[in-house]
Amino acid sequence: MADRTVAVLAGGLSHERDVSLRSGRRLSAALRDEGILVEEWDTDAGLVDRLRAQRPDAAVVALHGGEGENGSVQTVLEMLGVPFVGTSSQGCRRAWDKPIAKAMIAKAGFVTPDWVVLPHSTFRELGAQHVLDAMVEHLGLPLILKPDQGGSALGAQVVRDAGELPAAMVGCFAYGDTVLAERFVDGVEVAVTVVEREHGPEALPAVEIVPENGIYDYTARYTAGLTDFFAPARLSGDAAKAVGELAVAAHRELGLRDISRTDAVVQPDGTVQFLEVNLSPGLTETSTVPMAMEASGASLGVVFTELITRAIQRAQ
Repeated sequence: MADRTVAVLAGGLSHERDVSLRSGRRLSAALRDEGILVEEWDTDAGLVDRLRAQRPDAAVVALHGGEGENGSVQTVLEMLGVPFVGTSSQGCRRAWDKPIAKAMIAKAGFVTPDWVVLPHSTFRELGAQHVLDAMVEHLGLPLILKPDQGGSALGAQVVRDAGELPAAMVGCFAYGDTVLAERFVDGVEVAVTVVEREHGPEALPAVEIVPENGIYDYTARYTAGLTDFFAPARLSGDAAKAVGELAVAAHRELGLRDISRTDAVVQPDGTVQFLEVNLSPGLTETSTVPMAMEASGASLGVVFTELITRAIQRAQ
């Protein structure tokens, strides 16, 4: 691998740009430790020309949100014939849309909290309060609001009182035109990383997430000290097995590739609730993926070196 050039694509123009740059820097450092020649590239108007001119042996998509997860950058890489680590453009489009992903996982026989999806125009045309009242009647309280697309919990808010709904909706719509309202479920929140090996996708030890303020929002995710993590998660053997099976199933059902992360909640009665899947998970100092790799006895650099090798072989 030392004679191959790998481009780590990070940054971009989404709301998650800063997190993506942090992920890209950490991944690049880990790959250099493995002796790989790494270049860190921002995804801007010069990316296509740069890919044509410099032609890396492979690329790693370390983009979060927007063009980096909705399949757009992946489509460009596919058109240019550049091997890359990460999900194909078609898989990205499925997983990027949270309601579609939830529907597919539910159809596959897994449990996910009840939800409704409504665009901003519905509230404007039918009367915001009328629609909000119907939402509470249907889902009950508490519930969680989140944009139907995007990551890092941007715009996500837990609502425990109906009077909080209007302001929460405004905050959610700041990050997208369509809101996913979901019944909030209590339990142990976990993140389960799936990595593809020679024999197929494998779930790494689940990471338990315990945010200081009770909600794993953007600040709790990326500010050191605001969340406690346990890797592996403090789960029974049966629960640990169940969340691993769910994550592998989500990876397969949604057609993901190389690496993914499934977020879930284990309720007190043992029920595992699927929340969402991330096809380009964070790799920062407070991200759960590196924690899961360490808990499995592996390292970020080693795992991604293997994935890069597989991406090049896949293209050949």
